[in-house]
Amino acid sequence: MAEESNKIRVRLVTPERILFEELADAVELPAKNGYMEVLYGHAPLLAELGAGDVTLHGVSGGAANLGDGTRYNVSWGFVEVLPDRVTILANDAQVPSAIDIPSAQRQLEHGHELWDKAGDSADAYADAERVINEAEAKLASAQAKE
Repeated sequence: MAEESNKIRVRLVTPERILFEELADAVELPAKNGYMEVLYGHAPLLAELGAGDVTLHGVSGGAANLGDGTRYNVSWGFVEVLPDRVTILANDAQVPSAIDIPSAQRQLEHGHELWDKAGDSADAYADAERVINEAEAKLASAQAKE
């Protein structure tokens, strides 16, 4: 097991509140261009979040603040990585068990409707793709086994 000094402090913040601040061996998160994993000592980085799950590995102290697990689904935001800490600023975040599956399915259908109506507009296609990606990430998170 890693020493406390080799743990990275991970903080997940939404506009409403701080969801958690915990020590972990690693954090896996959805960057805009794919998943990345951050360990203690990582080079400084600022990146845009995509839709997907933030997963903590090797959490210290039982993770009392994390509700039903060490995963949160996020929709969009930014992440700041420093050698000893990670700050995740998410537009929205929730534990997988709190995801409303029928609502996510409606969001996915809405995204496909936006896609069909986008016509020649690249911006409309980008908006539709964002809605679809968020809905698909919510559905995948809600249906994944802990």
